[in-house]
Amino acid sequence: MCSILRVEGLTKRFPAFGKGSHETLAVDAIHLEVQAGEVFGLLGPNGAGKTTMVRMLCALISPTAGRAWINGFELGPDNDSIRASVGVLTESPGLYRKLDAVTNLSFFAKLYGVRDIAGQVDKYLRMLGLWDARYQLAGSFSKGMRQKLAIARALLHEPPLVFLDEPTASLDPEAARVVRDFIEELRGRGRTIVLCTHNLDEADRLCDRIGVIKQKFLCIDSPARLRRQLYGSAVRVRLEKLAPEYANLLRGLPFVKQVEASDGALIVRLEDPATNNPTLVRVLVTAGAGVRYLEELSVPLESVYFDVMGQQDQDVRQEAKA
Repeated sequence: MCSILRVEGLTKRFPAFGKGSHETLAVDAIHLEVQAGEVFGLLGPNGAGKTTMVRMLCALISPTAGRAWINGFELGPDNDSIRASVGVLTESPGLYRKLDAVTNLSFFAKLYGVRDIAGQVDKYLRMLGLWDARYQLAGSFSKGMRQKLAIARALLHEPPLVFLDEPTASLDPEAARVVRDFIEELRGRGRTIVLCTHNLDEADRLCDRIGVIKQKFLCIDSPARLRRQLYGSAVRVRLEKLAPEYANLLRGLPFVKQVEASDGALIVRLEDPATNNPTLVRVLVTAGAGVRYLEELSVPLESVYFDVMGQQDQDVRQEAKA
């Protein structure tokens, strides 16, 4: 796969303002590579550096140190080309409230140098369900409609890389679902997306990989692999009759790490459910067990996130004591 975003040691320090204040380290020596067609989730608490990082990668603010390449352009020497080749949705949509949807998008399409302005405006108004409201003032739109209009603006020039900063924040459930479905559609079309979000279920559903950041990356991997690294994999085996010999039989399998009885079923921790489950079932059936069903147990991404953040806080406390 082709790397569309590469970051090496990117750092941002904001200078001190006022007497007695200190400089702020917002982003600390970030290293990252995002492949074309990937949806990368950027997770972290408020003040963790997510928005600062996005602003640097969009060439909106300058880094203090480090280098980055976006769409083949180098941050610094090629800032104008970077700005022209990315799409950005910020936390505040920043639309012209006294202009209608068509005029808003047409204005920004002209700034981006879009050739077929009318065609692109019509395309994204239809895709995001705003066609019937195209001549309404943006100021009369609901928050969800404004957010969809801002997403359309970010995509008018067909950028290969799109940064979405909290795209469903403060939206009602229906509007949030429309936005998530649209992001999934973009993903299906091979668009590369960097998604900043506090919604962990959203990140789990949409992202190929996630990075948990608190000034620096604490971990980067797919949600599934992070779960396996922290908790391993487990399946629940529901049997017609639970007997101790079945648990002992499974404990003898080389890929089984642990077996315990819980709520009338066997909880089996193992290396790779997709590969190991057929053998697991075959051994039980051969031994005369009636297998009603088998299901893989999934740890919520929220647990992964808080465990990673908790470990980082513990490391900081230990460093402070040293």
